[in-house]
Amino acid sequence: MRTDRSSSPPQPCSRRAFLNSAGRNLGVVALGYLLQRDGLLPAASRPAGRAEDPLTAKIPHHAPTAKSVIWLFMEGGPSHIDLFDPKPELDRLAGQVMPESFGRVTSAMGTEGNPLMPSTRKWRQYGDSGTWISDLYPSLPHHVDELAVIRSCWADHLNHVNAVWQMNTGSTLAGRPAMGSWITYGLGSANQDLPTFVVLADDRPVNGGANNWSAGFLPATYQGTAFRQQGPPILHLSPPGTIGEKQQSSKLSFLTELDQLYAADKYNDEIAARVRSYELAFRMQTAAPEAVDLSKESEATKTLYGMDDELSAKLGSNCLLARRLVERGVRFVEVYCGSGSGWDAHTKLDVNHEKMCAISDRPIAGLLSDLKARGLLDQTLVVWGGEFGRTPFTQNEMGRDHNPWGFTMWMTGGGVKGGQVVGTTDAIGLRAIDRPCHVHDIHATVLHLLGLNHTNLTYLHNGRAERPTINAGAVIRDLI
Repeated sequence: MRTDRSSSPPQPCSRRAFLNSAGRNLGVVALGYLLQRDGLLPAASRPAGRAEDPLTAKIPHHAPTAKSVIWLFMEGGPSHIDLFDPKPELDRLAGQVMPESFGRVTSAMGTEGNPLMPSTRKWRQYGDSGTWISDLYPSLPHHVDELAVIRSCWADHLNHVNAVWQMNTGSTLAGRPAMGSWITYGLGSANQDLPTFVVLADDRPVNGGANNWSAGFLPATYQGTAFRQQGPPILHLSPPGTIGEKQQSSKLSFLTELDQLYAADKYNDEIAARVRSYELAFRMQTAAPEAVDLSKESEATKTLYGMDDELSAKLGSNCLLARRLVERGVRFVEVYCGSGSGWDAHTKLDVNHEKMCAISDRPIAGLLSDLKARGLLDQTLVVWGGEFGRTPFTQNEMGRDHNPWGFTMWMTGGGVKGGQVVGTTDAIGLRAIDRPCHVHDIHATVLHLLGLNHTNLTYLHNGRAERPTINAGAVIRDLI
């Protein structure tokens, strides 16, 4: 069982003591790295008394089938009954009020008494598996026999912010660690020069903001890093233009003198955590710009990801960047499509979903093709889904309301058994009825594929052994 304790209350520290200790340790880290890089210091050399790095790679609970996760988050709630879960019964009941036999619900916008609305999409079965996919996704069917489509997902909240939080953290309330943070805590880092948990959003802010990639009560070391869309991926990676090499070298020499002066002082673990973040930032000055430099990719690869189309170029570049990051050892990459509820089709669902699928179809299919061609799909778990689905009853002008009671997600790669459909919703797509899979079950399965037992991954917080699935959830064995 992997269990750590929260740090004890910090002891009072004077400003002079803090500055001396911070300066001393930063000097050792920065200068030591420079000397090692230039071959002037043996690689095994290490500042005396330095605490163990919390991002050191850890042994998993069991043999993993996946090394990394790319989570494709379709924010806003894509309609399962117009994408992956055809419902002929909706055609028969079209225009009627939902029969009482399907039970009662309280919808987000009070639409539960509205007439039922059938899907207008054309459907086909694809691949040896015969999995149904609508015409909204024309490229994805090429990979249908690699997908495990989970039609019986369900969640606990009707509203976007709370539902997005739950899909990321397991809780409908803010404050718990994100899945990427738990994975980083449980497994450590698989690279030395980039963050372990990276978030790639599109043009608008994500509902619920940074709480979706927060470390919560875990140490801040484990929080996600949101990359920027334009300019440097992370702010302040490079020193200001006014700071030259000579000036920087002089500062490092002075910090080293401080270290030698106070070498006998007791090492401070809290300052050590800050020093580790400084060290990572220092290494990222060269690693991050190279990792996000898509100019190194061929035009054929960019076209594969849909970057030749203005509509899909943004998501295409993020999906390509996700592939480059997992290639370099980043464990968890979350890619948002429709940040700020882009899939939220309360009116004119066909218009909305035609646009969102045009944005996402080629980038997602390209990502799967590229991962497979490079031999990365077997070790990279790809997850697709939103925070919930949409209702079978109509809203406004041919739109649909929020539906957390039954919706679709899919997984592929990383040890997932593809070419299958898991679970079902009822005849109109309102509720999960066969093999219901809660958000906690999704999380437990992702952790399992990475080699982590969700019941044994704990962190002692306020006297309680906290788990990523909050004492719930079960691995979806059908997927493995």
